[in-house]
Amino acid sequence: MSDDTTWDESTRPTLAEPADTPYSPAQETYSRHLVEIHDHLRSELTRLHDVIEEVRRGVVTAGAARSEVHAMSLRQNNWTLGAFCQSYCGFVNGHHSLEDASVFPHLRRAEPEAAPVLDRLSAEHVVIHHLLDDVDRTLVSLVRAGDGPELDPAVDAVEESLQALGDRLLSHLAYEERELRGPLARHGFY
Repeated sequence: MSDDTTWDESTRPTLAEPADTPYSPAQETYSRHLVEIHDHLRSELTRLHDVIEEVRRGVVTAGAARSEVHAMSLRQNNWTLGAFCQSYCGFVNGHHSLEDASVFPHLRRAEPEAAPVLDRLSAEHVVIHHLLDDVDRTLVSLVRAGDGPELDPAVDAVEESLQALGDRLLSHLAYEERELRGPLARHGFY
């Protein structure tokens, strides 16, 4: 991890709720659902890293990698690597848009003291959106490079953009899960 791809934890607001605060199983449903969605994002990010590594090692060509992604859950048969990324990026952006448009305003009304955390999460969504754009841009360059001499620099660029995205996104997801557990248990999504 490089310093420019990590969040400064000291600037992140917290709700100061103990992690072991007891909630009923019904109340925990909301935070468990959020974690399930986030786990899906984590697993798809890992798979995308794996496919790029396969291209680098020469296990598959850039062209073959496009068909490899057909086994991924966010795609349909015959999607390209770029289309998978577009789908992944769209899913992350859609998830964040839903939070920003519905979940966060609901929690802000129900629990005003959560506003600093919600503001920070929304600001992090914007940064992640820009990182997703970077991944998309580098994947387009990779597809254009094909299997020629420009492949290695194109793979390097994809790996760097994925690392920056992964560092920020994984930290963001963990922060969101930690800070929203209580508000979601008390107020649900809507």
